[in-house]
Amino acid sequence: MSDSHGKPKKLIPAEPVRFGLLAEFEDVDTLLHAAAGVRDAGFRRWDSHTPFPVHGLDKAMGLTPTRLPWIVLCCGLTGAGIGLCLQLYTMATQLPGLPSFAQGYPMIISGKPLASVPAFIPVTFELTILLSALGSFFGMLLMNGLPRHYHPTLRSERFRRATNDRFFISVEADDPVFDWRQTRAMLETLGASAVEELWD
Repeated sequence: MSDSHGKPKKLIPAEPVRFGLLAEFEDVDTLLHAAAGVRDAGFRRWDSHTPFPVHGLDKAMGLTPTRLPWIVLCCGLTGAGIGLCLQLYTMATQLPGLPSFAQGYPMIISGKPLASVPAFIPVTFELTILLSALGSFFGMLLMNGLPRHYHPTLRSERFRRATNDRFFISVEADDPVFDWRQTRAMLETLGASAVEELWD
């Protein structure tokens, strides 16, 4: 990289900024109590990190039901519609005014009617399943903000135990009600065994 005079530019590393606070908890009950406390304090930009799924954590965090089932339903209905319309067009449609290559290919098979919906079920079903699966996969990725190869919590040595035997809550400094001293004191009051700053 060079400037307008052709001289190489010096790359200046960005100054690290404080991302938020990371609180460590030793058991599930303390984590659930703390999550409810953070929720009741009005925080919006925070998350819980556990080594295994914790029943009731979504309720303690105040999470709303996911919209993913609606995405899957819409994708499934789209797939069913595409499959059914494609077969109806190719097997049972002759549109006047279109050239021969754009017409369907109606064929009478075993005396069945041209628009035989029971015969169209396999293709319709397969496209329903295909688009539902694609919708659930890519919808989940987009709604979770994935793929994300880096998060400031990964800079913490303590956070390595999040996949083993510790539970964490990370609170972002961008939250409107965040205050460094008060938030740290609140997390300690809620039973955190350790609270550390996260840098990005």
